[in-house]
Amino acid sequence: MSGSIVLFGPPGAGKGTQAGRIVDLTGKPQVSTGDMLRTAVKAGTKMGAEAKVYMDAGLLVPDSVIIGLIEERLTQSDAVNGVLFDGFPRTIPQAESLANIAVVESVISIEVPDDAIVERIVGRRMDPETGDIYHITFNPAPSEIESRLIQRKDDTEETVRARLEAYHTQTAPLATWYSERGLLISIDGNQPIDQVGDAVEDAVRTTMSV
Repeated sequence: MSGSIVLFGPPGAGKGTQAGRIVDLTGKPQVSTGDMLRTAVKAGTKMGAEAKVYMDAGLLVPDSVIIGLIEERLTQSDAVNGVLFDGFPRTIPQAESLANIAVVESVISIEVPDDAIVERIVGRRMDPETGDIYHITFNPAPSEIESRLIQRKDDTEETVRARLEAYHTQTAPLATWYSERGLLISIDGNQPIDQVGDAVEDAVRTTMSV
């Protein structure tokens, strides 16, 4: 199990839950660019210092710096058998750069229709006192706390559809790119969470010989 896994899917597809299952199954550490950036900046590494310049200026950290951070991360002892890339790469140039520094053995795409994503996210409500998340359809809150629940400002339909549009613009070509290389495994994410998890585990076991 020397290769890495890429996991992607639209916002609200349940990647976080499935990432946890993949980590438990393979022992590969989960790597997200956001976490890497924060860790590198805090640690004061060379790449972290470079990233901080862009972040402090309110600019996007360029791909070259992100790839440098990933290269640093892959030298750590827990990454000797590969990692789980969560939400990276997002574009074909990023995928091409990643291919130069890491062996990607499988790419798992959790696919959920846009309307189902909108229903999932727009229906979410948070209890500001406990931080617990409910859903008006799938997981209603107890009636005694219903009145204090709030909807997060980025959980509106307009915001969600804008995020989905950006996702499709970036990721549709990436899915094709990986498919052409025989690496893409598509999972139907619009089914009960346990069934999605079973499908993801089957895909991992098949491709990684777990």
